[in-house]
Amino acid sequence: MDHSDRQDCPDVSVVVPVYDEADSLTELTREIRSACEDAGYRFEIWFVDDGSQDASWQVIETLHKEDARIAGLRLRRNYGKSAALALGFKEARGNYVVTMDADLQDVPAEIPGLIARIEEGFDLVSGWKKTRRDPLSKRLPSKFFNRVTRIISGVRLHDFNCGLKAYRREVVKSVRVYGELHRYIPLLAKWEGYDRISEVVVEHRARRHGRSKFGLDRFIKGFLDLISVTFLTRFAVRPMHFFGAFGTLAFFIGFVLSLWLSIDKIAFGNPIGDRPLLLLGALMMVVGVQMFTTGLLGEMIVRPGMERTDSYRVMATLPPAD
Repeated sequence: MDHSDRQDCPDVSVVVPVYDEADSLTELTREIRSACEDAGYRFEIWFVDDGSQDASWQVIETLHKEDARIAGLRLRRNYGKSAALALGFKEARGNYVVTMDADLQDVPAEIPGLIARIEEGFDLVSGWKKTRRDPLSKRLPSKFFNRVTRIISGVRLHDFNCGLKAYRREVVKSVRVYGELHRYIPLLAKWEGYDRISEVVVEHRARRHGRSKFGLDRFIKGFLDLISVTFLTRFAVRPMHFFGAFGTLAFFIGFVLSLWLSIDKIAFGNPIGDRPLLLLGALMMVVGVQMFTTGLLGEMIVRPGMERTDSYRVMATLPPAD
């Protein structure tokens, strides 16, 4: 769809990934509609059915017939939350985009508060489920995951996994969400230059319908994705800074060990052929050269693409006088 004409676009687009949540959608729609209408927003709701096996799509069709502001996308199979959000972001037309889960644990009445925070000058505002209505087996791993993510990413949020977030429109049009990277949209936004990020404490309700899609595999995948997104956001266009740094360090350690052993052999006549440090020193120098070469090759691969692509985000322009 072409959304280049902004004149008749809504104030707010609410994007909701849906997977087997048929029992929640009608009540969720009513709450979103009430929150947006009470705040005086022109709004639209995008339900993205991520391959549901229940009657979720039939409910979305009914809601659309009752209210044209409710739209839907139906995926042929379950692609995951990141894919659903990416499609919703593509279609969203609002000046502000709000995301939330479909299970009624997020509270739509929080939408005006999130948008008010955006209007204070922030690019992205994340909800913080300070008091969670989930079992301990879900809360403890999540707390650990959020702490590790804060340390590694440098983004000072308490709750990366909270589905309730608000964005300026340009943020969701800039970030590329795929795989399982929906957890790291704040980090992706920061990399694109949208670093005015805040959070608001929001209410979190116990699940009323359906079952949780939570599993321990989410944390394994989440940790691997954190490593990937950290590398991609920091070193994707400068691989030599990563591989070259480790390569130089490894080569230096190997060189120092080899030099020390050589001096020990020449000056003091001590045998070094059976000493493990000899093998370690040689290995470290070989690894250092390999990593340095990898960084150089990475630069050669990345450079042509960077020369052809304008990847810089311009925040404001002051044109010269005519």
